[in-house]
Amino acid sequence: MAFVCQRDSYLREFETTVVSCTAAELKTLCNGKKETLKGFDVILEDTVLFPEGGGQPDDHGFINDIPVLRVMRNGADAVHFVQSPLEPLSKVQLKVDWERRFDHMQQHSGQHLITPLADSMFGYKTTSWELGRQRGYIELDTPSMSAEQIEALEKAVNEKIRQHIPVNVRALSLDDPELEQVRGGDLPDDHAGPIRIIDIVGIDADKCCGTHVSNLSHLQAIKLLGTEKGKKKKINLVFLAGNRVLKYAEKSFTMEKALTSLLKNGPEEHLDVVEKLQKSVKLLQKNNVSLLKDLALLTAQSFKSDPNKGKIFVMHRKEGDNDFMNIIANEISTEVVLLFLTVGDEKGAGLFLLAGQVDAVEALGPKVAETLDGKGAGKQGRYQGKANKMSKRPKVEALLQQYVCKPDTQEE
Repeated sequence: MAFVCQRDSYLREFETTVVSCTAAELKTLCNGKKETLKGFDVILEDTVLFPEGGGQPDDHGFINDIPVLRVMRNGADAVHFVQSPLEPLSKVQLKVDWERRFDHMQQHSGQHLITPLADSMFGYKTTSWELGRQRGYIELDTPSMSAEQIEALEKAVNEKIRQHIPVNVRALSLDDPELEQVRGGDLPDDHAGPIRIIDIVGIDADKCCGTHVSNLSHLQAIKLLGTEKGKKKKINLVFLAGNRVLKYAEKSFTMEKALTSLLKNGPEEHLDVVEKLQKSVKLLQKNNVSLLKDLALLTAQSFKSDPNKGKIFVMHRKEGDNDFMNIIANEISTEVVLLFLTVGDEKGAGLFLLAGQVDAVEALGPKVAETLDGKGAGKQGRYQGKANKMSKRPKVEALLQQYVCKPDTQEE
């Protein structure tokens, strides 16, 4: 049996009866973390909320005022997960999240239009597809697709949209010979009843359980954004349909206005200005590296020429990197001096280098990393890594002073 959402994809509300309500759990992701929600699986006599299937995500919506968090198909039933119990045999009102539903209808029907035209125009078969949250992906059985082909395909699909072609839903029996002429993969093992066919008149007929627009004009427009590398010898054709095209245009225009304000020029000049800025930044970075090297050499020479220099050299510099610290360490003899160098935020995160005699570094390196709440590694008299608490540098200095002042480390 087809659900009412499949019989009428434009229906937004529907009254039905609760068949069963059983305790259940739902594993989900919340802010990137796995979470298990306790709730109830509800089966209804019929539903206006589409259960996930055919490459299309499930609908969101409400049963009465209770949010439906997931809808999955189980055989002939649609199982709705909610977090409040519902009384079996009670009447309930369903309401679908229409913005989400219509977006899915546009993307799904868009894929059904792109797929047969890519095949008829270039012989590229669709092997899978993904609706996606912001853009859709159609996997084509070809290693490449030229810009000219993409442009021609985009022009063709939008021409079909302008022709106002109907999209009909039909049902065929399993023994109907017409099924041999219909696209689509194998049916689910638990499928029962007639086969649902989505027929774009004169273009394509395909087995599909999803929700679709009733006319290609409801797609508004399709934009092909290009291709990405897919599985072996395949590509993913990236597309937008309907309202996603409008949102993409709005987002692009907002970004264009922001760039115009920052770069102080017109949109047609953005690329040239950014290229000039990139060249300037590279030159500045090169000069900065050169200056830091010079500063590192001067710092080391200044320390070596100091008649009152001690057995420890400690320095922190906000600007710098590992190369800066290593140049200093290379210039100062670590056989007689213990160096503790840091760069980055004075109290937050940064980099550190401990250099000196091998036994000293091996003994102190892990302790330094631990004190700075960081991680590091070392060999041959050097231990360096990343630190999260540069504010603990005084404790490291005290640790080093304590080590060099031990009786067995003092000069006789």
